[in-house]
Amino acid sequence: MTTGGIFSGAAKVWRGLARRLGRGALQDAEAEAQLARERLRDAIEAIPEGVVFLDPEGRYILWNQRYAEIYHGSSDLFRPGLRLIDTLREGVRRGDYPDAIGREEAWLAARMEQLASANGARHEQQVADGRWLLIEDRRTSDGGTIGLRVDITEMKRQAQALAQALAHAEAANRAKTEFLADMSHELRTPLNGVLGLAQALEATPLDANQAALVADIRASADVLQQLVSGLLDYGEANLAAEGGPASSPASVEAPGWSLRVLAADDNPTNRKVIELMLAAAGVQVVSVNDGAAAVEAWRAATFDVILMDLRMPVMDGIAAIRAIRDEERRTARPATPILVLSANTSPQDRRASAAAGADGHIGKPIKAEELIAALEAAVNPQAAQAL
Repeated sequence: MTTGGIFSGAAKVWRGLARRLGRGALQDAEAEAQLARERLRDAIEAIPEGVVFLDPEGRYILWNQRYAEIYHGSSDLFRPGLRLIDTLREGVRRGDYPDAIGREEAWLAARMEQLASANGARHEQQVADGRWLLIEDRRTSDGGTIGLRVDITEMKRQAQALAQALAHAEAANRAKTEFLADMSHELRTPLNGVLGLAQALEATPLDANQAALVADIRASADVLQQLVSGLLDYGEANLAAEGGPASSPASVEAPGWSLRVLAADDNPTNRKVIELMLAAAGVQVVSVNDGAAAVEAWRAATFDVILMDLRMPVMDGIAAIRAIRDEERRTARPATPILVLSANTSPQDRRASAAAGADGHIGKPIKAEELIAALEAAVNPQAAQAL
Protein backbone atom coordinates (compact mmCIF):
# COMPACT_ATOMS: atom_id res chain seq x y z
CA MET A 1 0.00 0.00 0.00
CA THR A 2 1.31 3.38 -0.92
CA THR A 3 1.76 6.24 1.42
CA GLY A 4 -1.12 8.00 -0.27
CA GLY A 5 -3.32 5.01 0.21
CA ILE A 6 -2.46 4.89 3.90
CA PHE A 7 -3.33 8.55 4.38
CA SER A 8 -6.53 8.12 2.39
CA GLY A 9 -7.62 5.27 4.58
CA ALA A 10 -6.77 7.24 7.75
CA ALA A 11 -8.85 10.17 6.55
CA LYS A 12 -11.81 7.92 6.05
CA VAL A 13 -11.37 6.58 9.57
CA TRP A 14 -11.15 10.08 11.06
CA ARG A 15 -14.22 11.24 9.14
CA GLY A 16 -16.18 8.26 10.38
CA LEU A 17 -14.99 8.88 13.91
CA ALA A 18 -15.95 12.57 13.65
CA ARG A 19 -19.38 11.69 12.42
CA ARG A 20 -19.83 9.28 15.28
CA LEU A 21 -18.51 11.84 17.76
CA GLY A 22 -20.79 14.56 16.27
CA ARG A 23 -23.82 12.38 16.57
CA GLY A 24 -22.89 11.65 20.17
CA ALA A 25 -22.41 15.32 20.97
CA LEU A 26 -25.72 16.18 19.34
CA GLN A 27 -27.43 13.43 21.26
CA ASP A 28 -25.80 14.64 24.45
CA ALA A 29 -26.93 18.19 23.75
CA GLU A 30 -30.47 17.04 23.01
CA ALA A 31 -30.48 15.04 26.22
CA GLU A 32 -29.27 18.06 28.20
CA ALA A 33 -31.92 20.24 26.57
CA GLN A 34 -34.62 17.70 27.36
CA LEU A 35 -33.41 17.52 30.95
CA ALA A 36 -33.51 21.34 31.18
CA ARG A 37 -37.03 21.39 29.76
CA GLU A 38 -38.15 18.78 32.25
CA ARG A 39 -36.58 20.68 35.12
CA LEU A 40 -38.23 23.88 33.93
CA ARG A 41 -41.57 22.07 33.67
CA ASP A 42 -41.11 20.65 37.18
CA ALA A 43 -40.24 24.09 38.54
CA ILE A 44 -43.26 25.70 36.90
CA GLU A 45 -45.56 22.95 38.13
CA ALA A 46 -44.24 23.46 41.66
CA ILE A 47 -45.43 27.08 41.65
CA PRO A 48 -48.82 27.27 43.42
CA GLU A 49 -50.06 30.09 41.18
CA GLY A 50 -50.99 29.87 37.52
CA VAL A 51 -48.04 30.61 35.23
CA VAL A 52 -48.02 31.07 31.44
CA PHE A 53 -45.21 31.90 28.98
CA LEU A 54 -45.96 33.70 25.71
CA ASP A 55 -43.66 34.44 22.78
CA PRO A 56 -43.13 38.00 21.48
CA GLU A 57 -46.28 37.64 19.35
CA GLY A 58 -48.35 36.71 22.38
CA ARG A 59 -48.60 33.02 21.48
CA TYR A 60 -48.63 30.21 24.02
CA ILE A 61 -45.29 28.52 24.72
CA LEU A 62 -45.75 26.88 28.10
CA TRP A 63 -48.15 26.91 31.04
CA ASN A 64 -48.57 24.94 34.24
CA GLN A 65 -51.45 22.80 35.43
CA ARG A 66 -52.57 25.46 37.90
CA TYR A 67 -53.06 27.92 35.03
CA ALA A 68 -55.25 25.38 33.25
CA GLU A 69 -57.23 24.75 36.46
CA ILE A 70 -57.81 28.48 37.03
CA TYR A 71 -59.14 28.85 33.48
CA HIS A 72 -60.83 25.46 33.38
CA GLY A 73 -63.64 26.89 31.24
CA SER A 74 -61.16 27.74 28.49
CA SER A 75 -58.38 25.18 29.03
CA ASP A 76 -59.53 23.18 25.99
CA LEU A 77 -58.36 26.11 23.86
CA PHE A 78 -54.77 26.17 25.15
CA ARG A 79 -52.14 24.90 22.73
CA PRO A 80 -48.66 26.05 21.72
CA GLY A 81 -48.66 28.59 18.94
CA LEU A 82 -52.19 29.89 19.58
CA ARG A 83 -52.47 33.57 20.58
CA LEU A 84 -53.75 34.20 24.09
CA ILE A 85 -55.96 37.02 22.84
CA ASP A 86 -57.74 34.51 20.58
CA THR A 87 -58.55 32.29 23.57
CA LEU A 88 -59.82 35.39 25.38
CA ARG A 89 -62.02 36.24 22.42
CA GLU A 90 -63.52 32.76 22.44
CA GLY A 91 -63.94 32.96 26.22
CA VAL A 92 -65.82 36.22 25.83
CA ARG A 93 -68.08 34.57 23.24
CA ARG A 94 -68.76 31.75 25.71
CA GLY A 95 -69.56 34.21 28.52
CA ASP A 96 -66.55 33.29 30.65
CA TYR A 97 -65.92 36.92 31.68
CA PRO A 98 -68.92 38.71 33.24
CA ASP A 99 -67.28 42.16 32.99
CA ALA A 100 -67.15 41.81 29.20
CA ILE A 101 -70.87 41.23 28.73
CA GLY A 102 -72.35 44.09 26.76
CA ARG A 103 -68.93 45.64 26.07
CA GLU A 104 -67.07 42.77 24.48
CA GLU A 105 -64.85 44.68 22.04
CA ALA A 106 -63.93 47.34 24.58
CA TRP A 107 -63.07 44.64 27.13
CA LEU A 108 -60.87 42.79 24.62
CA ALA A 109 -59.16 46.02 23.56
CA ALA A 110 -58.33 46.85 27.19
CA ARG A 111 -56.96 43.34 27.73
CA MET A 112 -54.85 43.57 24.57
CA GLU A 113 -53.41 46.87 25.79
CA GLN A 114 -52.50 45.27 29.12
CA LEU A 115 -50.78 42.39 27.34
CA ALA A 116 -48.92 44.76 25.03
CA SER A 117 -47.54 46.81 27.91
CA ALA A 118 -46.81 43.81 30.21
CA ASN A 119 -45.31 46.22 32.75
CA GLY A 120 -46.14 44.24 35.87
CA ALA A 121 -49.23 46.26 36.73
CA ARG A 122 -51.77 44.15 38.59
CA HIS A 123 -55.48 44.07 37.93
CA GLU A 124 -58.41 41.90 38.95
CA GLN A 125 -60.55 39.74 36.71
CA GLN A 126 -63.77 37.89 37.50
CA VAL A 127 -64.71 34.64 35.76
CA ALA A 128 -68.13 33.17 35.11
CA ASP A 129 -68.24 30.92 38.19
CA GLY A 130 -67.81 33.95 40.46
CA ARG A 131 -64.12 33.52 41.24
CA TRP A 132 -61.77 36.52 41.28
CA LEU A 133 -58.29 36.39 39.78
CA LEU A 134 -55.29 38.67 40.22
CA ILE A 135 -53.42 39.09 36.92
CA GLU A 136 -49.83 40.23 36.46
CA ASP A 137 -47.95 40.19 33.13
CA ARG A 138 -44.24 41.04 32.74
CA ARG A 139 -41.97 41.27 29.68
CA THR A 140 -39.15 38.71 29.38
CA SER A 141 -35.66 39.46 28.04
CA ASP A 142 -36.48 37.99 24.61
CA GLY A 143 -39.59 40.15 24.20
CA GLY A 144 -42.03 37.50 25.33
CA THR A 145 -44.33 37.59 28.32
CA ILE A 146 -44.57 35.71 31.57
CA GLY A 147 -47.99 35.85 33.19
CA LEU A 148 -49.00 35.14 36.79
CA ARG A 149 -52.57 34.26 37.79
CA VAL A 150 -53.66 34.07 41.45
CA ASP A 151 -57.10 33.03 42.68
CA ILE A 152 -58.00 35.74 45.22
CA THR A 153 -61.63 34.71 45.71
CA GLU A 154 -61.14 33.83 49.38
CA MET A 155 -59.20 37.05 50.01
CA LYS A 156 -62.05 39.04 48.44
CA ARG A 157 -64.57 37.16 50.57
CA GLN A 158 -62.59 37.86 53.74
CA ALA A 159 -62.19 41.51 52.79
CA GLN A 160 -65.93 41.79 52.21
CA ALA A 161 -66.65 40.06 55.52
CA LEU A 162 -64.26 42.45 57.28
CA ALA A 163 -65.91 45.44 55.62
CA GLN A 164 -69.32 44.17 56.72
CA ALA A 165 -68.04 43.59 60.25
CA LEU A 166 -66.64 47.12 60.36
CA ALA A 167 -69.93 48.50 59.04
CA HIS A 168 -71.84 46.57 61.73
CA ALA A 169 -69.44 47.81 64.40
CA GLU A 170 -69.85 51.40 63.22
CA ALA A 171 -73.64 51.00 63.18
CA ALA A 172 -73.55 49.54 66.68
CA ASN A 173 -71.37 52.40 67.86
CA ARG A 174 -73.74 54.95 66.32
CA ALA A 175 -76.68 53.19 67.96
CA LYS A 176 -74.88 53.26 71.32
CA THR A 177 -74.08 56.94 70.93
CA GLU A 178 -77.70 57.73 70.02
CA PHE A 179 -78.96 55.61 72.92
CA LEU A 180 -76.69 57.39 75.39
CA ALA A 181 -77.73 60.76 74.00
CA ASP A 182 -81.39 59.81 74.41
CA MET A 183 -80.79 58.52 77.92
CA SER A 184 -78.88 61.66 78.83
CA HIS A 185 -81.72 63.83 77.59
CA GLU A 186 -84.50 61.76 79.17
CA LEU A 187 -82.81 61.46 82.58
CA ARG A 188 -81.11 64.80 82.98
CA THR A 189 -83.99 66.91 81.70
CA PRO A 190 -86.37 66.05 84.58
CA LEU A 191 -83.45 66.21 87.02
CA ASN A 192 -82.81 69.74 85.86
CA GLY A 193 -86.40 70.62 86.68
CA VAL A 194 -86.31 69.04 90.13
CA LEU A 195 -83.01 70.60 91.15
CA GLY A 196 -83.84 73.96 89.63
CA LEU A 197 -87.22 74.23 91.33
CA ALA A 198 -85.75 73.07 94.65
CA GLN A 199 -83.05 75.71 94.35
CA ALA A 200 -85.67 78.33 93.57
CA LEU A 201 -87.73 77.28 96.60
CA GLU A 202 -84.69 77.58 98.85
CA ALA A 203 -84.42 81.23 97.85
CA THR A 204 -87.94 81.93 99.18
CA PRO A 205 -89.04 82.42 102.81
CA LEU A 206 -89.61 78.93 104.32
CA ASP A 207 -90.37 77.70 107.80
CA ALA A 208 -88.15 75.05 109.37
CA ASN A 209 -90.23 72.07 108.19
CA GLN A 210 -90.48 73.40 104.63
CA ALA A 211 -86.76 74.11 104.52
CA ALA A 212 -86.04 70.57 105.72
CA LEU A 213 -88.30 69.09 103.02
CA VAL A 214 -86.65 71.15 100.29
CA ALA A 215 -83.23 70.12 101.60
CA ASP A 216 -84.29 66.45 101.41
CA ILE A 217 -85.49 66.97 97.82
CA ARG A 218 -82.18 68.58 96.91
CA ALA A 219 -80.18 65.79 98.57
CA SER A 220 -82.17 63.03 96.85
CA ALA A 221 -81.90 64.79 93.49
CA ASP A 222 -78.16 65.24 93.97
CA VAL A 223 -77.71 61.51 94.63
CA LEU A 224 -79.80 60.67 91.58
CA GLN A 225 -77.73 63.08 89.50
CA GLN A 226 -74.54 61.32 90.59
CA LEU A 227 -75.98 57.92 89.65
CA VAL A 228 -77.16 59.16 86.26
CA SER A 229 -73.82 60.84 85.51
CA GLY A 230 -71.92 57.72 86.55
CA LEU A 231 -74.06 55.52 84.31
CA LEU A 232 -73.70 57.77 81.29
CA ASP A 233 -70.00 58.39 81.87
CA TYR A 234 -69.46 54.61 81.97
CA GLY A 235 -71.10 54.33 78.59
CA GLU A 236 -69.18 57.28 77.16
CA ALA A 237 -65.56 56.95 78.19
CA ASN A 238 -64.77 60.36 76.70
CA LEU A 239 -67.71 62.13 78.27
CA ALA A 240 -66.59 65.39 79.84
CA ALA A 241 -66.28 65.01 83.60
CA GLU A 242 -69.00 66.78 85.43
CA GLY A 243 -68.79 68.34 88.88
CA GLY A 244 -70.28 66.82 91.98
CA PRO A 245 -73.62 67.76 93.50
CA ALA A 246 -74.19 71.42 94.16
CA SER A 247 -73.49 72.41 97.73
CA SER A 248 -73.34 76.15 97.30
CA PRO A 249 -75.90 78.48 98.87
CA ALA A 250 -79.29 78.45 97.19
CA SER A 251 -79.46 82.18 96.71
CA VAL A 252 -77.59 83.81 93.84
CA GLU A 253 -76.53 87.40 94.12
CA ALA A 254 -77.42 89.57 91.14
CA PRO A 255 -74.31 91.02 89.50
CA GLY A 256 -76.03 94.37 89.10
CA TRP A 257 -76.88 94.19 85.41
CA SER A 258 -79.92 94.46 83.21
CA LEU A 259 -79.89 91.77 80.57
CA ARG A 260 -82.45 90.57 78.04
CA VAL A 261 -82.13 86.84 77.39
CA LEU A 262 -83.89 84.57 74.87
CA ALA A 263 -84.30 81.01 76.19
CA ALA A 264 -85.34 78.11 73.90
CA ASP A 265 -86.34 74.82 75.56
CA ASP A 266 -89.16 72.41 74.73
CA ASN A 267 -89.63 71.36 78.36
CA PRO A 268 -91.94 73.78 80.24
CA THR A 269 -90.42 72.88 83.63
CA ASN A 270 -86.94 73.66 82.36
CA ARG A 271 -88.16 76.97 80.97
CA LYS A 272 -89.62 77.77 84.37
CA VAL A 273 -86.35 76.86 86.08
CA ILE A 274 -84.36 79.17 83.78
CA GLU A 275 -86.85 82.00 84.33
CA LEU A 276 -86.69 81.61 88.15
CA MET A 277 -82.89 81.44 88.23
CA LEU A 278 -82.41 84.49 86.03
CA ALA A 279 -85.23 86.51 87.57
CA ALA A 280 -83.35 86.32 90.88
CA ALA A 281 -80.39 87.91 89.09
CA GLY A 282 -82.48 90.68 87.56
CA VAL A 283 -82.47 89.20 84.06
CA GLN A 284 -85.46 89.58 81.74
CA VAL A 285 -86.20 86.27 80.00
CA VAL A 286 -88.23 85.60 76.85
CA SER A 287 -88.95 81.88 76.54
CA VAL A 288 -89.85 79.84 73.43
CA ASN A 289 -90.34 76.10 72.99
CA ASP A 290 -88.44 75.22 69.81
CA GLY A 291 -85.58 76.31 67.58
CA ALA A 292 -87.75 77.82 64.86
CA ALA A 293 -89.51 80.01 67.40
CA ALA A 294 -86.11 81.07 68.75
CA VAL A 295 -84.97 82.18 65.29
CA GLU A 296 -88.18 84.18 64.77
CA ALA A 297 -87.92 85.81 68.22
CA TRP A 298 -84.28 86.74 67.56
CA ARG A 299 -85.24 88.32 64.22
CA ALA A 300 -87.98 90.37 65.87
CA ALA A 301 -86.04 91.75 68.84
CA THR A 302 -82.60 92.35 70.27
CA PHE A 303 -81.22 90.07 72.98
CA ASP A 304 -78.00 90.18 74.95
CA VAL A 305 -77.66 86.38 75.11
CA ILE A 306 -79.48 83.37 73.64
CA LEU A 307 -79.83 80.16 75.68
CA MET A 308 -80.43 77.20 73.35
CA ASP A 309 -81.46 73.63 74.11
CA LEU A 310 -80.30 71.03 71.55
CA ARG A 311 -83.11 68.51 71.29
CA MET A 312 -86.31 70.32 70.37
CA PRO A 313 -89.19 69.74 67.95
CA VAL A 314 -89.76 71.68 64.71
CA MET A 315 -86.11 72.82 64.58
CA ASP A 316 -83.35 71.50 66.84
CA GLY A 317 -80.82 73.72 68.56
CA ILE A 318 -77.93 73.05 66.16
CA ALA A 319 -80.05 74.03 63.15
CA ALA A 320 -81.31 77.14 64.96
CA ILE A 321 -77.78 78.25 65.85
CA ARG A 322 -76.65 77.78 62.25
CA ALA A 323 -79.65 79.74 60.95
CA ILE A 324 -78.88 82.65 63.29
CA ARG A 325 -75.16 82.67 62.45
CA ASP A 326 -75.83 82.47 58.71
CA GLU A 327 -78.25 85.38 58.85
CA GLU A 328 -75.85 87.43 60.97
CA ARG A 329 -73.18 86.98 58.29
CA ARG A 330 -75.53 87.85 55.44
CA THR A 331 -76.96 90.97 57.09
CA ALA A 332 -73.82 92.10 58.96
CA ARG A 333 -75.88 92.02 62.17
CA PRO A 334 -73.69 91.93 65.30
CA ALA A 335 -73.27 88.41 66.66
CA THR A 336 -75.40 87.56 69.68
CA PRO A 337 -73.68 85.29 72.22
CA ILE A 338 -75.31 81.82 72.21
CA LEU A 339 -74.98 79.37 75.10
CA VAL A 340 -76.17 75.80 74.74
CA LEU A 341 -78.07 74.41 77.73
CA SER A 342 -78.45 70.68 77.15
CA ALA A 343 -78.59 67.31 78.83
CA ASN A 344 -76.35 66.05 76.00
CA THR A 345 -72.80 66.83 77.08
CA SER A 346 -70.64 64.31 75.23
CA PRO A 347 -67.52 65.57 73.41
CA GLN A 348 -69.34 65.02 70.13
CA ASP A 349 -72.26 67.17 71.28
CA ARG A 350 -69.90 69.91 72.46
CA ARG A 351 -67.98 69.85 69.18
CA ALA A 352 -71.21 69.97 67.18
CA SER A 353 -72.54 72.99 69.08
CA ALA A 354 -69.21 74.82 68.77
CA ALA A 355 -69.05 74.05 65.04
CA ALA A 356 -72.56 75.47 64.60
CA GLY A 357 -71.48 78.72 66.25
CA ALA A 358 -72.28 78.38 69.95
CA ASP A 359 -70.10 80.29 72.39
CA GLY A 360 -70.49 77.86 75.27
CA HIS A 361 -72.07 74.56 76.31
CA ILE A 362 -73.59 74.08 79.78
CA GLY A 363 -74.75 70.65 80.86
CA LYS A 364 -78.03 69.93 82.62
CA PRO A 365 -78.91 69.83 85.46
CA ILE A 366 -78.14 73.55 85.45
CA LYS A 367 -76.67 75.21 88.52
CA ALA A 368 -77.66 78.84 89.00
CA GLU A 369 -74.14 79.99 89.80
CA GLU A 370 -72.76 78.32 86.66
CA LEU A 371 -75.44 79.88 84.49
CA ILE A 372 -74.83 83.37 85.92
CA ALA A 373 -71.07 82.97 85.45
CA ALA A 374 -71.57 81.86 81.86
CA LEU A 375 -73.80 84.86 81.16
CA GLU A 376 -71.20 87.19 82.62
CA ALA A 377 -68.50 85.65 80.45
CA ALA A 378 -70.72 85.87 77.37
CA VAL A 379 -71.58 89.57 77.73
CA ASN A 380 -68.16 90.61 79.04
CA PRO A 381 -65.57 88.23 77.55
CA GLN A 382 -62.62 90.57 78.26
CA ALA A 383 -63.36 90.53 81.97
CA ALA A 384 -63.78 86.77 81.93
CA GLN A 385 -60.36 86.36 80.23
CA ALA A 386 -58.77 88.68 82.80
CA LEU A 387 -60.03 86.44 85.54
